[in-house]
Amino acid sequence: MGEDFSSSENARLSCRWPAAMNSPDFIEVYDDVLDAATCQALIARFNASHLAVRGATGGGVDVKLKDSWDIRLDDHPAWADARQLLNRAAFSGLRRYVRRYPHAVLAPLQLKMPDPVTGQLVMVAPERLVDMDDNLLNQLLNQVLRPGGINLQKYLADQGGYPYWHSEHYPSQHGPRDAAGDSLHRVLLWSVYLNDDFEAGETEFLYQQRLIRPRTGTLLIAPAAFTHTHRGNRARGGDKYIATSWSLFQRAEALYGAPTR
Repeated sequence: MGEDFSSSENARLSCRWPAAMNSPDFIEVYDDVLDAATCQALIARFNASHLAVRGATGGGVDVKLKDSWDIRLDDHPAWADARQLLNRAAFSGLRRYVRRYPHAVLAPLQLKMPDPVTGQLVMVAPERLVDMDDNLLNQLLNQVLRPGGINLQKYLADQGGYPYWHSEHYPSQHGPRDAAGDSLHRVLLWSVYLNDDFEAGETEFLYQQRLIRPRTGTLLIAPAAFTHTHRGNRARGGDKYIATSWSLFQRAEALYGAPTR
């Protein structure tokens, strides 16, 4: 009798991607993507800038839902260096994330690359992505994903927080904050915690029943959809500073070209 396909395939997957067999929650935390001095410099620059405005959700400003002070870095060209720094840190985590969960990019898209032997275009297999060298993986990820706008956020001690259970993937109103409807293109959310000199202030995921305790320089990555509904708990005894954004799919015209008539 021939070997049962499902058994052999599951055994192979268990070797290649243990996460696929161990009921992962798809929440990943990577330490030390920024050093403490860099984080402190961003905090000092935030406070000296006087640019912060009331933080908004997809529906606008409502401090009962989100009580924060934000600087949208994309609105301020002088902060381009900080945006580049944070995107570089997030991208280093993104590479690690897709090596662990290759179907984050393979399942939605039929990605093809030249076969290293024949040179012909072939579908990218998960095991090839997992073992891909950094430079080639960088190219692939930049072809299919793009960085979102970055918010630097300050949550005042014993007052600020984001207590509303929310997700990051939703239909926008195509207002000034999301004129291109980018919220529907979000694949992953990410946050970099800039300090930890306070109590509580965790990022709490509802369905996974998981609390992520902020640690200076740590990067959090998770899916943007409702499956990873979350909230930001109130920090006690000290202000909390974070940088937040998303990894988005490239728009359809960039992925597939202009539609033909």
